[in-house]
Amino acid sequence: MTQLAEPVRTQFTALAADAEAPAWLASLRKAAMDRFETVGFPNKKQEDWRFTDISPIAKTKFTPGDLASGDPSEARQYSFGDEAVTELVFVNGHYSNQLSKLGKLPKGVKVGSLKQAFELDPILVESALGAHADSQTNPFVALNTGLVQDGAFLFLPRGATVEGVIHFLFLSTTAGDATASHPRTLVIAEDNAEAQVVESYVGPSGTYFTNAVSEFVLGNDCRIDHNKLNQESPDAYHIATMQVSLGRATTFVSHSTTLGAKMTRNDFNCTMAGEGAYAVLNGLVVIGGTQHCDNHTLLDHAVPNCPSHEMYKHVLDGKATGVFKGKILVRQPAQKTDSKQSSKALLLSDDATMNSQPALEIYADDVKCTHGSTIGPVDEDMIFYARSRGISDEAARHLLTYAFAADVTRRIKVAPVRRRIESALAAQHGLPQDIAITNLGDFDEAAR
Repeated sequence: MTQLAEPVRTQFTALAADAEAPAWLASLRKAAMDRFETVGFPNKKQEDWRFTDISPIAKTKFTPGDLASGDPSEARQYSFGDEAVTELVFVNGHYSNQLSKLGKLPKGVKVGSLKQAFELDPILVESALGAHADSQTNPFVALNTGLVQDGAFLFLPRGATVEGVIHFLFLSTTAGDATASHPRTLVIAEDNAEAQVVESYVGPSGTYFTNAVSEFVLGNDCRIDHNKLNQESPDAYHIATMQVSLGRATTFVSHSTTLGAKMTRNDFNCTMAGEGAYAVLNGLVVIGGTQHCDNHTLLDHAVPNCPSHEMYKHVLDGKATGVFKGKILVRQPAQKTDSKQSSKALLLSDDATMNSQPALEIYADDVKCTHGSTIGPVDEDMIFYARSRGISDEAARHLLTYAFAADVTRRIKVAPVRRRIESALAAQHGLPQDIAITNLGDFDEAAR
């Protein structure tokens, strides 16, 4: 039995004894927990987990975090303030009404705690929760579903357009003991809806485990701009799964940035289920020390005429390790698919390690699919060029590293997210906070 097993069993038993929980939710939790107990934690003998050792999670006695340990001042430093039309704050997985801000939204838009939605919108939630994220094959999704208790809920009715950013802020705190939370995000958009959604996972310090699952169920002709920002504690473990389903002619643009956590594993799966759907999955990882980040992505083309673009960049320093495993799956009906995938890694140290495995799996015969992967140090020719113009070797390396990352950050439309990442990069490399990289070559706006 793992150290986590006992607290998990205790927590699940308490949830199962909740007489007020709807029957469908109790059934969903039990099926998922049964599945988790059957498969257990993955190990490095399994191909999908070959480069990521999760034994520190399995061996640590994480106890459930509570809402009371949240310090308001810690949440405020990660807030978007007035730049968010609505900001939901969760402390150790629990919704904080005190720290959250509910702004004015178009008629019919529903945003709030998932726990509240269990009572207020049971039909909507029941129809989508757990219907897309796969508890059968992913044990961490099974664990999250078995313990699902609270999280963020957003419903966009037909034709709704939200001006401004909707920010889901997940703050983890500890009072000395290692804690765990299993936040859940559910976004349902009906036809012709539009919104900008940001998920932030943050924590100032301490050892904790975040096991997050997000489901986006999008109808036809929607336009969703999504950002995920990981600024977890240097001693935190962050496991996350995002499952997205796109309807006809829907555009979904997502940027995922990892700056924190001791160990991160992201699984991003996007299914283009409606003809003409368009998906962008971009990612940026900037880590050092002994940090580890493993990104697995799947672009699943199920129907014809769906373009997709994917670009991941890793900047690794110290003894950091990075993993990228991205698959483009083109099913037989998905003719006229146009998909591009790129993975690039910059190694700033001889001890940094990157494993990259792009993959194409194609069953249709009329498609255009490309992928590429590069791994290497800073270009010495570029260093020489910079030094010939009076820039020191150290400054040149910092500038080139910043420019490498800026190829991703400049595509982020949500200003507070982009500024936060650029500020962190500038501080890390001793560059001015108002630095602007203006010449990065051609930028295909249609590809963002």
